[in-house]
Amino acid sequence: MKKTEVKVNINCHKCKSEVLKAVTKLQGIDQVTADAAKGILTVVGEVDPVCVITRVRKTGKDAEIISVGPPKKPDPPKPEKPDNDPPKPLPLSCPQCQYVVVSYAPDDGRICSIL
Repeated sequence: MKKTEVKVNINCHKCKSEVLKAVTKLQGIDQVTADAAKGILTVVGEVDPVCVITRVRKTGKDAEIISVGPPKKPDPPKPEKPDNDPPKPLPLSCPQCQYVVVSYAPDDGRICSIL
């Protein structure tokens, strides 16, 4: 079993969902987590890091392997300190996700595209 950390640009909730959905389809994965604040996707299991990168790049995101190695053993739970500031939620979509291409091709051969 190995732990693969990948740097991915996660800007919004939609980006995070797409990346997680793409990676979880791979065989041999035990755990997947995405930290949007740090831009790190962590995959634990018997999976090839190149396959993880390929799946992430198919979503249109740039991906770069940070580290590959054995997973750390979980630390004993520590008493939690109350946080005064809750973490900021991700926006529903980002500018990269909002572009929609609409094309119309009438019978006379002209093409109309709207971004």
